[in-house]
Amino acid sequence: MTQFFDILIVGAGPAGLAAAHAAASTEGKRSIAIVDDNPLAGGQIWRGGPAKQQDQRARQLWQALEAASNVSVLPGTRVLMQTQPGELLVQDAEQARTIRYNQLILATGARELLLPFPGWTLPGVTGAGGLQALAKGGYPVQGKRVVVAGTGPLLLAVAATLKERGAIVAAIVEQAGMTALARFAAGLALTPTKAVQAAKLGVALRGIPYLSNSYVTIARGDVQLTSVQVQRKDAKLDIDCDYLACGYGLLPNTELARALGCEIEQGAVKTDPWQRTSVPDVLCAGEGTGVGGVDLALVEGRIAGMVACGQGMAQELFTERAQWQGFAARLARAFAPREELRKLAQTDTIVCRCEDVCHDELREHANWRSAKLHTRCGMGPCQGRICGNATDFLYGWRPDAVRTPISPALAGSIITLEPHKET
Repeated sequence: MTQFFDILIVGAGPAGLAAAHAAASTEGKRSIAIVDDNPLAGGQIWRGGPAKQQDQRARQLWQALEAASNVSVLPGTRVLMQTQPGELLVQDAEQARTIRYNQLILATGARELLLPFPGWTLPGVTGAGGLQALAKGGYPVQGKRVVVAGTGPLLLAVAATLKERGAIVAAIVEQAGMTALARFAAGLALTPTKAVQAAKLGVALRGIPYLSNSYVTIARGDVQLTSVQVQRKDAKLDIDCDYLACGYGLLPNTELARALGCEIEQGAVKTDPWQRTSVPDVLCAGEGTGVGGVDLALVEGRIAGMVACGQGMAQELFTERAQWQGFAARLARAFAPREELRKLAQTDTIVCRCEDVCHDELREHANWRSAKLHTRCGMGPCQGRICGNATDFLYGWRPDAVRTPISPALAGSIITLEPHKET
């Protein structure tokens, strides 16, 4: 089965929805499709569906897209690979099919940076955003003691979500120091909406210990997490807990972009001022171009959607984008992971969770390829999505290729794929 759309958007988070809306709002009835591997649109930030969010922008976008006759949303659909230029193989729960397009917009978002430390594989230790997503989806956290640790404003949002759902947030552990935090807070004056959000979170989290210049060094427990050890300045602090939600910021998802041949710069998809990548007819918007939050994702999505339609008025949004790019730069400076985090892993600390490969086995190798060949690091179900980022941080390795299929695929999806004949 083959479908065709003028514009294909991969990712139904804020950037993807904004791109679809901008494209649908231009003159001419172009056919538009949004592909996303989640059952509901919204991405991580609007998880649970845009129609149910407090953010009115999410509700308005979704209402407009539902009313647009030329927009198709394909949920629960994974991109497997590019079969030829202008064509992707995708798979849903029932079948695989090819989708052809004239313009492709990548809005693939970001994922958490998880760093190895003793005990990080214990049941009860999760990513910060991961536990937030579980709680939003109905996972019971009421009455559970939770330590939220790592770095960045996401920690505050996670703690607020958990508290709202009845969890006992024992502490928020932030690795950034007070000087960096104060500088970042002062910069919020340049983005008043962010200042208001910060103030609301401050009120919601009143009474919860906020430990700056601190980081988790050990998670303890025999078969389940029972406590964590926190390095706080020159002292060590033990905190009892049932869950540790730990994340060191976000990193762009670039697998599909790299598989398509897009140029990557400093870990993100390189784009020109019009959100175009180095590959013709392929654009990128949102966290894939660099982590900057929902506001930057929305404006980049609008620009990409307009440009995909040949709409020159996208330039009117450049000033707004620059404002949020400034916020993103301040965010990156304030919450850059500290050097001490590179030394937390011990010789027997597992780095590759899928294949149980330890730090001692990996640090002998010079690069990612050598480690994969000799230890199977990165060859498990996550295909290096977790350990790849960790080994980049610990050893400076970068994966040198993307294996296809990009997502787990049914054998039949690949076996039945007919090779294209030369014409």
